Amino acid sequence: MAGATHNPRGNDDLERVKDATDIVRLVGEHVALKPKGREYVGLCPFHEDHNPSMYVVPAKQLFHCFVCGAGGDCFAFVKRLHKMEFREALEFLAERANITLTPRKHREEPTPGDEGTTSRRDLLAACATAAEFFRVLLRHPEHGVAGRGVIERRGINPDMVEQFALGVAADRWDGLLALIRSKGLRERDFAEAGLLKPRDSGGLYDAFRNRLMFPIHDAAGRVVAFGGRKINEADEPKYINSPETRLFNKSQTLYGLHQAARAIQQERTALITEGYTDTIACHQAGIRNAVATLGTALTREHANILGRYAQRIVLLFDGDDAGQRAADRAVEVFFAEPVDVAICTLSASTDAKDPDELLKRPGGAEVLRDAIARASDLIDYRFARLRSRLAGSGTGALARAINDEIARLIELGLADLDPIKQRLVIRRLASLAELPEETIREQVLRQRGGSRRVARAETRDEADSPSRVLLPAAEAVLGSLLVDGGLIDRLTPEDRARLRGYAYRSPHVALLAQTMLDLADEGLTPSLHTTLARLHEQGSSEEVVSAGTSLAARTDTQTQSQPDRLAMHLTQSLVTFRAEAATPQRGLDLASAIELKRKQHADTGGDRRVLPGVRTPGRAAPGGGTP
Repeated sequence: MAGATHNPRGNDDLERVKDATDIVRLVGEHVALKPKGREYVGLCPFHEDHNPSMYVVPAKQLFHCFVCGAGGDCFAFVKRLHKMEFREALEFLAERANITLTPRKHREEPTPGDEGTTSRRDLLAACATAAEFFRVLLRHPEHGVAGRGVIERRGINPDMVEQFALGVAADRWDGLLALIRSKGLRERDFAEAGLLKPRDSGGLYDAFRNRLMFPIHDAAGRVVAFGGRKINEADEPKYINSPETRLFNKSQTLYGLHQAARAIQQERTALITEGYTDTIACHQAGIRNAVATLGTALTREHANILGRYAQRIVLLFDGDDAGQRAADRAVEVFFAEPVDVAICTLSASTDAKDPDELLKRPGGAEVLRDAIARASDLIDYRFARLRSRLAGSGTGALARAINDEIARLIELGLADLDPIKQRLVIRRLASLAELPEETIREQVLRQRGGSRRVARAETRDEADSPSRVLLPAAEAVLGSLLVDGGLIDRLTPEDRARLRGYAYRSPHVALLAQTMLDLADEGLTPSLHTTLARLHEQGSSEEVVSAGTSLAARTDTQTQSQPDRLAMHLTQSLVTFRAEAATPQRGLDLASAIELKRKQHADTGGDRRVLPGVRTPGRAAPGGGTP
């Protein structure tokens, strides 16, 4: 987009970090991207996306989802994905690009006893402080000896201790609390992070005591929670996890994802284990695409997260009853997801109860890799279990079971599957029931009411996409300026004043317009680049940034990235905008309405719904009118 003038008053750090960040690589660390022309597409991480709807544009260093509207630059992506404030996003990207930021001016620290409020940043700082304390304690000659003994017995090598930042909690009620007080830190922050608990008699005490500590990281690599394994075998329970907080949601977090993400993308496969030590054992054996759930069943959120990284997911479960129940639940979670899922039950192919045990044996890594390669397809596994339960059943029991299975699969989204996958499922059901495919298909139609629903892509047809829908004239003007800020000179002072006072459909667009016009008043071009930089500096919301990116993307698409078409688009939009401002639309008499239409026709070439081409002298206007 033209008009990318730097803001002389802007933040030099912002520009340096932005210039050093390749948005394709940044987004590609969290989403599997595929090239599409001069752009890249992938599953949008900001809504439940089953068909790629997010576009990344390397030439403009922007991303935009045409379904949910999320969009912006590298800062907007990091802020939204990792739930960061702008300064956090700037620091995160600066560290990623090995850039040293300008030191911030000293900010007055809160006075002792000033509780204030606890922000997400405060919680992250508390978790980081605790993680470092636990790591230091693990190396302590006295306090770390028992924890080091557990690590040695579990066969975890020093590289894994470092990579997963293992530590140990002191065998006392106030180990972490004493550190907090010695540093003058706010106890409230640590309590809200789940690291301190209230005493019945008043005061606080350590939530983790005498335990081997496993820090839990988010996708950005920040510690957000902890798992603690007992050191004293007499203690119970064996494992405890941090409670859910504003930072930590078990249903949306996978242990080891930060360490495994790159390997998952490279291998296009994610391996899900059932525990911390299983995941660490896999990484130690060179199987670095392994992650674990956190004491909870697999969820759709887990499926959505992994679906952004991988094309295939292999679930490692114990072969006991609990493992089989977990596998059955996983089938229901992943059934409608657009990834290939396989079930690997170790006891079915080895006599090991879990990956950790298997990988301690000579040749265990090769055995595990072979078991993973031979893992059963999700649907095959489910139907094999059903076939086992129905062995020896009579005709009536078989018919009831098949009907029940069809009903359950419809509930799980059979009707909305990709047509090819849907047909494969029906074919396998037919094989299980030893019936023709058409019989099963007719029963599927009957159970869902007889309506022949066709699996629909989540992205709309091009004719119905937002980029083809006309914007209000005022927003069309803003979109044109965002694509090329230099076009601001075509607006009169009256145009600018009207844009400031316009009743926009959204307060986000209203703030966007005010920011653009403020830039113009300062003699700067209100291009998308400059506008986003100002919005970031002002701490504006993700919705405002997305609104600007959406307007620019839609306008650029409508004008086919051609400067002459963009200029004509702005001219047309200004004529309409000025006419709307000059003539009350409600209660307009017929003669005035005809005159307004005639003027618009003469100025813009007829039908406003049709993007006008470049006019040439003597050429008849579209629709049969005269220039």
